[in-house]
Amino acid sequence: RMEASCLELALEGERLCKAGDFKAGAAFFEAAVQVGTEDLKTLSAIYSQLGNAYFYLKEYSKALEYHKHDLTLARTIGDRIGEAKASGNLGNTLKILGQFDEAVVCCQRHLDISQEQGDKVGEARALYNIGNVYHAKGKHLSWNTAQDPGYLPQEVKETLQKASEFYERNLSLVKELGDRAAQGRAYGNLGNTQYLLGNFSEAIAFHKERLAIAKEFGDKAAERRAYSNLGNAHIFLGRFDISAEYYKKTLQLSRQLKDQAVEAQACYSLGNTYTLLQDYERAIEYHLKHLVIAQELGDRVGEGRACWSLGNAYVSLGSHEQALHFARKHLEISQEIGDRNGELTAQVNMAQLKATLGL
Repeated sequence: RMEASCLELALEGERLCKAGDFKAGAAFFEAAVQVGTEDLKTLSAIYSQLGNAYFYLKEYSKALEYHKHDLTLARTIGDRIGEAKASGNLGNTLKILGQFDEAVVCCQRHLDISQEQGDKVGEARALYNIGNVYHAKGKHLSWNTAQDPGYLPQEVKETLQKASEFYERNLSLVKELGDRAAQGRAYGNLGNTQYLLGNFSEAIAFHKERLAIAKEFGDKAAERRAYSNLGNAHIFLGRFDISAEYYKKTLQLSRQLKDQAVEAQACYSLGNTYTLLQDYERAIEYHLKHLVIAQELGDRVGEGRACWSLGNAYVSLGSHEQALHFARKHLEISQEIGDRNGELTAQVNMAQLKATLGL
């Protein structure tokens, strides 16, 4: 009777998780663990699914605990495939917790066992996951050095190069396996790491591959990201005209996807790009669109940024009254959100504009 009830609870937990109700699913798995079972393989599976459920619920310390239990158990019963899977799950959880070096060790174990077992799919997944860990570590390290892509401290550079190497290895394996969706993911990540390394032409080549696969699958969100990434990379090559075309496609898709935050970002990028092209009327048109969406979203930071950009664009056109209006708004918002730099910038701008207008 004990066996049946543990299994019944676990199956119900599995059904709930598949339906997307991870909270209820986790409760059933917890109950199954309480009831207990002599079958260690079943228990390992329950631990694994509990870990995954808590991962989806963003309760990472609990996820970590259960994936550790699963790993211990898989080793105890000599289940190599189970050990590989548990190691991979542990690695992904540690990555989210920012424990990058421990994460690499776990993902590397996933890789070693997959190779030993001749499990190509597992090997590909492990390579991708190691790439992700180095990618996340590189981004984390570069947050402290808020510089343009390409100007990176040595440690950041080496970390991102490692990420790139693992994504390359993943790519050649998923090509061999004929997994197009996985190829798309690899191309996208290779594009992002090359962009951060300042290799903009390489980034563009990868993002174009990403774009083609996104279109193949009708994956609008991935297509939108690819356009946005292509726009960003062309800016750094000084090809502002091409960037503008990509950002317009981003804008179109963000409207189709009804994603206002992305729409706002696209308008802002277009405003900045037309400023670089010295087409200030069009820059103003897009910054005003950005302003309206920021107001709708209640995004005061975005609104402040829009007002600042509008002030600058009107100065370039010689419309000083308009510029002063937006400098005032920029000052108000900066004071409200406690943005000291914004406040000082706005005060300087206002003083200069008043002098120009003879006020």
